[in-house]
Amino acid sequence: MTQKELYSIAKARYAELGVDTDAVIEALSKVSISMHCWQGDDVKGFENAGALTGGIQTTGNYPGAATTPAQLMQDIDKAFSLIAGKHNLNVHACYGIYPDGKIADRDAIKPEHFAPWVDFAKERGIGLDFNPTYFSHPLAANGTLTNPNEEIRAFWIRHGIACIRISEYFARETGFPCTMNIWIPDGMKDIPADRLGPRMRYMDSLDQILGCGYDKSIVNVTLESKVFGIGLESYTAGSAEFALSYATTRGIVPLMDNGHYHPTELVSDKISALLCFNPKIALHVTRGVRWDSDHVVRYDDETVEMMKEIVRNDALDRVIIATDYFDASINRLGAWVIGMRSVQKALLTAMLAPNAKLKAMQDSLQFTELMMLQEELKMMPVGDVWNEFCARNGVVGDASWFDAVREYENTVLKNR
Repeated sequence: MTQKELYSIAKARYAELGVDTDAVIEALSKVSISMHCWQGDDVKGFENAGALTGGIQTTGNYPGAATTPAQLMQDIDKAFSLIAGKHNLNVHACYGIYPDGKIADRDAIKPEHFAPWVDFAKERGIGLDFNPTYFSHPLAANGTLTNPNEEIRAFWIRHGIACIRISEYFARETGFPCTMNIWIPDGMKDIPADRLGPRMRYMDSLDQILGCGYDKSIVNVTLESKVFGIGLESYTAGSAEFALSYATTRGIVPLMDNGHYHPTELVSDKISALLCFNPKIALHVTRGVRWDSDHVVRYDDETVEMMKEIVRNDALDRVIIATDYFDASINRLGAWVIGMRSVQKALLTAMLAPNAKLKAMQDSLQFTELMMLQEELKMMPVGDVWNEFCARNGVVGDASWFDAVREYENTVLKNR
């Protein structure tokens, strides 16, 4: 059978459940995911800062990592060409571009240092998101926004304000709102003598950053929590409770990274709770294996369940979805594409569910029938709808997309 014939059969089967696959494909085509730039070079950036610090670690030495802005942009373009739809690009502050070689310190970065990224985005008709970089810097060794040294803390406050200005610049130049996500690794390896003090300093630092004044109609400031990091196993100031409380009381957007919780916690269970109280929430979609290991996102149960929570609650316009992982043990371009396509597959699965019917079964206490239908849905021909979605968006739906990655590796990556 041809792809069109297979899709026709799948369309009819989903129609029996009350699902319009054409409408689903059209809706999914409009969902923009923010793809992180740092998968392409192992979170190194362009500051020549050396090894990663702040509880972050990239493992592996697969050949071909981007080492220049031109190489990274080339790789991003290739990845986007294999992913259906148009998506934002998420940039970290350590990815400023300095043609004259004069690297600005973190508290002195300016919009002009990111002008090439704006040009890149404009040429492709996409938006840019941004992240202050509170790690891999000499002044981050003993804390950033929680640092007891007031001069050092002031330095990092200035960095945050500089990043807000750059985020405004991104939004105004591209015409798309910019999400600026704040995350710090500050914490302690062993049991602290004072947990409150660092958190009070963190709160004050954030208040000063947000107090600089910015256009909230074009910049969404988000705050991300973390349970622990390497070398910060006993305590992190920016815990889930702190980040959520701060975001809610200050009217900014809470961000959940599904690798930043205890192994038995599921972000899919938390999404609806946050939607009760926040106009918008944000997600960093990753895959933690036993800990916050930032493995490449796969089409697994939790990724699907997270997307179900967004879709079944009609929250696609309220949830900012971004990817965040880095794996240097495999082809980095392939990692980008696998992760992004996995998120899209999970979204498609969620959109193809007869959510109103499932909710009605739960409300009418038809739990046996509900379980039966949930299981039957797993065997529905989602793959045939996926292939049609990709075809309508001009990309390959089946595994042959990897041929382009293999060719790119042989002709580009191996020659670096």
